[in-house]
Amino acid sequence: MKRKTFMWIGIVLAAFVVASLLSLYAYGRFAESARGPQGHALPIAGEPTPVDQVVAPMTSAHPGEAGLVILADNLDAFAIRAATARSAGRSLDLQYYIWHPDFTGNLLYSELLRAADRGVRVRLLLDDMNVHGSHTVLAALDSHPSIEVRLFNPTRAREGTVARGIELLLRFFSVNRRMHNKAWIADGQVAVVGGRNVGDEYFDAAADVNFMDTDVAVIGPPVRQAEQIFDAYWNSPTAIPLEALAHAEPDALPRLRASIDAGLESDRAGPYAERLERAQGVRDLIEGRRKLHWTADAVVVSDPPEKAQGASPGPDWMTPVLLERASRAQHELKVISPYFVPGSDGVRWIEGLRQRGVDVSILTNSLVATDVLAVHGGYAGYRAPLLRAGVELFELKPHGPQGGRSLFGSSGASLHTKAFVVDHAHGFIGSFNLDPRSMNLNTEMGLLFDCPDAAAELEALYRTKTSAQTSYRLELADGALRWHDDAAKPPHTWDHEPESSVWSRGAARVIGWLPLESQL
Repeated sequence: MKRKTFMWIGIVLAAFVVASLLSLYAYGRFAESARGPQGHALPIAGEPTPVDQVVAPMTSAHPGEAGLVILADNLDAFAIRAATARSAGRSLDLQYYIWHPDFTGNLLYSELLRAADRGVRVRLLLDDMNVHGSHTVLAALDSHPSIEVRLFNPTRAREGTVARGIELLLRFFSVNRRMHNKAWIADGQVAVVGGRNVGDEYFDAAADVNFMDTDVAVIGPPVRQAEQIFDAYWNSPTAIPLEALAHAEPDALPRLRASIDAGLESDRAGPYAERLERAQGVRDLIEGRRKLHWTADAVVVSDPPEKAQGASPGPDWMTPVLLERASRAQHELKVISPYFVPGSDGVRWIEGLRQRGVDVSILTNSLVATDVLAVHGGYAGYRAPLLRAGVELFELKPHGPQGGRSLFGSSGASLHTKAFVVDHAHGFIGSFNLDPRSMNLNTEMGLLFDCPDAAAELEALYRTKTSAQTSYRLELADGALRWHDDAAKPPHTWDHEPESSVWSRGAARVIGWLPLESQL
């Protein structure tokens, strides 16, 4: 009986392996035949666009330098995207891991449609993992003659959860690698990179929890670097034109316009538009009045698209580049990583910094603030070793600073910024988390810079986010973890994960025991 059981298990496993290999082979043939034509960023030429007219005088006054604006305000982050789309006259190249077709996502879709109607060429490259359920909207956009949509590492199955689930299972090792990059490039003159995806929770429009996130808008030479990265992904074998996967109904585009227009006229749009009008910082940037941080040392860095195909790591990939820059720290390293799973190697690296006398402080999510419980389970076991090494450790509270509410009433908060500052001079803002998934599986990108003024602004954000009003301060007391809420009156100390349920604490602990760290 036992022998027969093992035989059937072997048959099932063999059948699965064969089915998986056949699925991979069939997908490879499909992807090869479905590849779109090569596409490239448009040159800055012809009649100056409104974006050209703002940016060109500034870059001419600072030849060879990059101008940086750090975008920590969610409304500013939305507004610069909307404003640059509205001002674009040549091209919009947009690359995102997530683009929700929700209130703010549709507002930006509206701006893309308006730009395309003016003749602006729009290229939209989205990771496919979060597209399921919105392909109809994307197909409608793709039917516009000036808009092309491509999906990164997509499934062929577009209809039905079961069919897609089977394909995900059979192609697990390939679909497990995702494009986590975020870039918004307008007219080859302005690029916005950082941690934000597109959706209500990233732009202070969600009714429950909003992300604390950070982008950086840049002009100058790094924009060309962002364009080259975009083109490499756009032309990679892993980027499949949407038209090879889904087709819009003949009236899809007019129906999409009507749906978006109805949203713009809704009661919900009114107060958001008013708040948007008060986002003076972005208007000042677009009109050329806001002071930028200028530096000759700023570069957009990225993993190559080949990482998603399982290529061997190179010295110019994100992990070695960022570790090399952070390892230069002589005095201080401040890290913000919402999903923080350093692993044993990461802990040893941080311990090495501490042994050299470098002060290290880290901000991540608390259990009740995180949106990915599994990642917290993977992180939890590293807190005690880090604290023993002398690291300052902070965890974000599940609610924003007192009095801080989103446009639609939410006071819930979750950290999404990915950044670090070295020795008050060097900084990074991007999509890279200090976790195994960013290091080994997902493709990532961001901006590295050497600019004391910009670093000072990023440090000010760090101080705000690690303040007693916003975060818990962790310490070890007789070998046990303690969370200090120094803003409570009187100050309060927790001996377990603050404000969390028994269920969530138990689930996180169980996940920490499982061999899942490589996937976190």
